[in-house]
Amino acid sequence: MFKKLIKWTSLFAFVFQAGVAIAQDGPVMVTVDRAKVFRIDDGASAVIVGNPFIADVSMFDQNTVVITGKSYGTTNLVILDENNKPIVDEIITVRASEEGVVSVYKKSSRMTLSCSPTCEPTLRLGDNNDAFKQTAEQATARNELAVQAAGGGS
Repeated sequence: MFKKLIKWTSLFAFVFQAGVAIAQDGPVMVTVDRAKVFRIDDGASAVIVGNPFIADVSMFDQNTVVITGKSYGTTNLVILDENNKPIVDEIITVRASEEGVVSVYKKSSRMTLSCSPTCEPTLRLGDNNDAFKQTAEQATARNELAVQAAGGGS
């Protein structure tokens, strides 16, 4: 499938050849809580994401678009040129990171740890409600203390 030239800065999905990008089969893969940057040679005037609960899309400038994975799932990305014509219409799949992550199961209940190299609880969609809530509360409290210590609190 031929598309307008899109230069991806990651290693996924695109091969460049003589001013035309050839997309490989399958969706563009993005990881939850990570950003993927790509550039558009002809410039974009607008970016649209089908489901903003799955991915956040923003224009850094007319030639740079950033997709940030927010939740697991599949959505689409449409980029319009200055004449409001679609120059990109791609499927985006957001998945969980598997790097340095350990999932601990107790029956059907799951708790996720980030192990890089020491294992610590981390927030991951689908974890046991109690473990998720406790980790979220602790992270929020820690962040609030850091803001106050930096003079950002009242």
